[in-house]
Amino acid sequence: MAKVPVGILGATGMVGQWFARCLEDHPWFEIRALAASERSAGRVYGELVRWNADGEMPAAVRRLPVHPVDPGVFSDLGVRVLFSALPADQALVAERALADKGFWVFSNAAAFRMDRLTPILIPEVNAGHIRLVERQPSRKASGGFIVTNANCTTTGLAVALRPLQDLFGIRSVVMSSYQALSGAGYPGVASMDITGNVLPHIQKEEEKVELETKKILGVLAPGGAVRPAAFDVVASCCRVAVRYGHLETVLVGLGKDFDEGRAREALGGFRWELSGRLPTAPRRPVIVRDEPDRPQPRLDCDAGSPERARGMAVTVGRLRKAGRRLRFYLLSHNTVRGAAGASVLNAEYAKKLGYIG
Repeated sequence: MAKVPVGILGATGMVGQWFARCLEDHPWFEIRALAASERSAGRVYGELVRWNADGEMPAAVRRLPVHPVDPGVFSDLGVRVLFSALPADQALVAERALADKGFWVFSNAAAFRMDRLTPILIPEVNAGHIRLVERQPSRKASGGFIVTNANCTTTGLAVALRPLQDLFGIRSVVMSSYQALSGAGYPGVASMDITGNVLPHIQKEEEKVELETKKILGVLAPGGAVRPAAFDVVASCCRVAVRYGHLETVLVGLGKDFDEGRAREALGGFRWELSGRLPTAPRRPVIVRDEPDRPQPRLDCDAGSPERARGMAVTVGRLRKAGRRLRFYLLSHNTVRGAAGASVLNAEYAKKLGYIG
């Protein structure tokens, strides 16, 4: 099978680099275009970028030139699938323009997440929401569309809530996060601010978690938009001195009584119909740890199998029952499950369904 040529927008930044890593030797996709700001255009990627993703810079991108975000360039290179790591303000203009010209945009940016016709897609959680693209004006006019992935903090939370919602129903969610430095990009938070310290505010993070979680776990209504989930979500987010991995404490009010064993089985036994059957889909979306001191970023950040799905599983631990509320910790890899890997999985799912050729 010939590989689908793809491009990366915002390729020089932290998430752009993780896109390059997640797409390295991908069985379905081949990186053919790298795009960044005008000041970076015309230079060779390997000479321009200070590599911050794990491991070595993939050989496939090292010698590629960096282009401006130009639909003509992408068309000349045979690229129609674009992975966007653009800042939200740039994405608001560029992604819509590209979709209008027939490109298939899989975005990590926040710009269109709350647009009524744009899905925040997590295939294991809300696979049916991909049908929203069929109602996008660009899809009807040119064949193009935009699919977003969730905020990096929202993603792990939504994956863990799905099986609980299905089995017990949810009345309320209270979440506190301890978020890795890589979520702030590079160079990110100043070392003098974070060393020996915790920063109890991340701009707009709490609002994103509260809104996005309800949209993701909502119902696709007959009219074509998503009816948000009815339960309340309250989030508190802080930055900690960890390189990768967002740790969260979660308190879920469930809709009916339960026992801790059934909740554990619901989480650990959670599967999606294509779990392990798409290149980046983990066989087990949620891994439950029984040790009293897990999950930990250093030990559990890269959870997930097969090899290409490393970092795509959400790890849950310290499950405790408190009346009709369930308490637990969860951990997800913020640049893989919460960013680049999530968009790659979305594109795999779209290809599986025939939305991209």
